Amino acid sequence: MVTLLLIIFIVSVAFQLYFIFFVFNKVNQYEMLKNKTRKPEGVSVIVCAWNELENLKSLLPLLNSQVYPIFEIIIVDDRSWDGTFDYLSTECGEYESVRFIKVEETSCNLSSKKYALTLGIKLAKYNNLLLTDADCRPQSKNWIAGMAECLTTDKEIVLGFSPYFKGKGFLNNLIRYETFNTVIQYFSFAISGMPYMGVGRNLMYRKSIFLKNEGFAKHINIVGGDDDLFMNDIANANNTAVCLNPETFMYSFPKTTWQTWYKQKSRHLSVSKHYKLQHKINLGGLATSQILTWICFVILIPIFFHNPLIYWILGIFLFRLISQIIVFTKANKRLDNTLEIITLPFWDGIFALYFLIMGINNFIPRRQKMRWR
Repeated sequence: MVTLLLIIFIVSVAFQLYFIFFVFNKVNQYEMLKNKTRKPEGVSVIVCAWNELENLKSLLPLLNSQVYPIFEIIIVDDRSWDGTFDYLSTECGEYESVRFIKVEETSCNLSSKKYALTLGIKLAKYNNLLLTDADCRPQSKNWIAGMAECLTTDKEIVLGFSPYFKGKGFLNNLIRYETFNTVIQYFSFAISGMPYMGVGRNLMYRKSIFLKNEGFAKHINIVGGDDDLFMNDIANANNTAVCLNPETFMYSFPKTTWQTWYKQKSRHLSVSKHYKLQHKINLGGLATSQILTWICFVILIPIFFHNPLIYWILGIFLFRLISQIIVFTKANKRLDNTLEIITLPFWDGIFALYFLIMGINNFIPRRQKMRWR
């Protein structure tokens, strides 16, 4: 049994090291392709809003002041009752780039977010669509320009980064680490030619590819997935680019209670069941190897406490941890220093537990409810 634990430990660490050195490290080596020679193309920014009056009051001036020659802003008011429609009707006249549409009713058999987004996309004048949420804030006035630069003749999809604002407390730190860990994964996989998801808070793609693939038809009845499942369907090694320009980062407000965060993560993880098999194997292998690395390490240390083999176990474990710190430190600089690297060993252990708990939770059947968030 002890020999088996040792083998599992070594294999798990080896699996982790492969991804650290040969996949995650590609974020540090990536050089963005920029379309600087072609004439700027029109961009339609689409924001779906459900009872987001106060957020829209803050977001619209920031979007309207973007420095880009041709763009429009489409607000889809999805059945809001907080005064959003009245605000848009009376105040949007001062924003020359803003248009809006109100969704009065959605079928109970459809995902309301996807329905609202589809209406916004059909209304868009331009072929280049840039998506975000009402509770997001662009890092600069060059958000549209920076994302559009990454669209080339071949690249029809641009994956952007959307970190969370820094706050106080354990939950805020957990959310920001989870976001950093997630973006390292989907950015590095995309750079490696295996794009599997995007985040709707900062995502760009062409309207033509949306219409060609019949939009969200393949997963219209699934709550969520308007970003990651759609990308899982259409993104490939040839048509997807990653944007690491700090001016394009789109900050967002994180959940502030454990209950709302848990519901959000449960929904996100339930959507991952519908990923392509290759992506599920890769992501499942990553999570499982991290869980097994920590479990085996915790079990083996007391067993070999008075045995010289403990130095090998400690050495292997520390080598993985130090390698991860080095690679993630460089990546963190490219991602606006969203993570306190000194805390990485702590969060690495916490996330082994997180993956275990959420993985078990993901297999518990539950009735889906068509909710926005």
